[in-house]
Amino acid sequence: MTTTDAPPEKRPKRRRVALSVLIWVTLAPGTLWLLGRAFGLERGPLITFFAGTPFVAAWTVIPFLGALAAKRWRAAVVAGLVAAGMGACVLPRAVPDLDKGPSDGVALRVLTLNTLYGEADPAQIVQLVRDNDVAVLAVQEFTPGGEAALKAAGIGQLLPYQQLSAATDAGGSGLYSRYPMLTQATRRNDGGFQQAFATIQPAGAVAVHVESVHPLAPVGPEMYPRWAADLREQPHAGGDGPLPILLGDFNATLDHEELRDLIDTGYRDAADAVGEGLTPTWPSFDGSSGLVTIDHVLVDERIGVRDLRVHTVRHSDHRAVLASLTIPTAG
Repeated sequence: MTTTDAPPEKRPKRRRVALSVLIWVTLAPGTLWLLGRAFGLERGPLITFFAGTPFVAAWTVIPFLGALAAKRWRAAVVAGLVAAGMGACVLPRAVPDLDKGPSDGVALRVLTLNTLYGEADPAQIVQLVRDNDVAVLAVQEFTPGGEAALKAAGIGQLLPYQQLSAATDAGGSGLYSRYPMLTQATRRNDGGFQQAFATIQPAGAVAVHVESVHPLAPVGPEMYPRWAADLREQPHAGGDGPLPILLGDFNATLDHEELRDLIDTGYRDAADAVGEGLTPTWPSFDGSSGLVTIDHVLVDERIGVRDLRVHTVRHSDHRAVLASLTIPTAG
C-alpha cells in the first residue's frame, strides 16, 4: 500500500515555508502603497483609494509584528522600514507643528461646510457662527433652498456681506462675511463647480483673499483629469497681493500629491498645523465622525493658526471645519 503523505520530517519545513510566504504576501500591499505614496503615483481609481492611506499605515504594523514573532528577520527589517515610512507620511498630522505661523496679529475665525445640496441644518450653522464668533463662512453644494433657509435662520444679521452663487446641483458656492468685501466674484472651475471668492480686510489687519473651494470629486474616469486640474488651478500662496485663505471641500487628503503640491506653494494646512490632521470630515451621517479628511482650511504661511475644531452638522454628510487664525496687522 502507498501513501501520498509527506514524511514527518518534511511537514515542519513546509509549515515554515508557508508561514514565510504568508508574511511576505501580507507585507507586499503596504510596500507597494508606500512607493506609490512617496512618489505620487496615484492615478485613475487609485486616487480614491489613496484617501485611505492612514488605514493602510495602521495595517503595516501587523506584518511587522508577525515577522518578529515568526523570527523572519529579513522580512521583519523590510516590514519595519515600510511601517516607519508609512508612519512618517501619516503620524506628523497628529502632532502640533512647532511653527504654526505668527501668534501676534488680528484674530479671525473661519468656518467651512459642504451643505449636501443645501440640506444642512440652517439653525445649527447659524448657531455655530454665533457661538464661535465666526467672521467668514464658506459653503459648498449651496442651493437656492439652502440660501433661503440660511437667510430665514438669521445669517444676514451676523454676516451681512455676501457673495452667493447658488445652484440647483452640487456646484453652488457661497461666502458670508462680517467685513465688507472690497472685491468679490465667483469663478467656475474645470470640473464645473462654482467657487465664490472675495477680498476682505478685518479691522487693523492686512487684506486677505478668501475662497470657497470645491474641486470635482475623482469618482470616474472622465473626472480624474478635471479633479487634478481643479486642484492645480487653485490660487497659489506666496504672492504680493492679499494673503490667500482657501477653505472648503477639496475632495482630496494630504495623501494626494496634487493637494501637497498646492500646499507647497506657500500654504499651511490648519488642521495639520495644530495636530488635528487625522480628524475625519467625511462621510458623516447621524453623528458619525467619518473616515477621511477631505475638508480643509489652507492659509498662507504668513497667517498663523491658533486652533481648529470639527463639528458634526445635522443633515450634511460633511463635518464643519472651524479654524482660529491670526492675520498680520496692517502698516
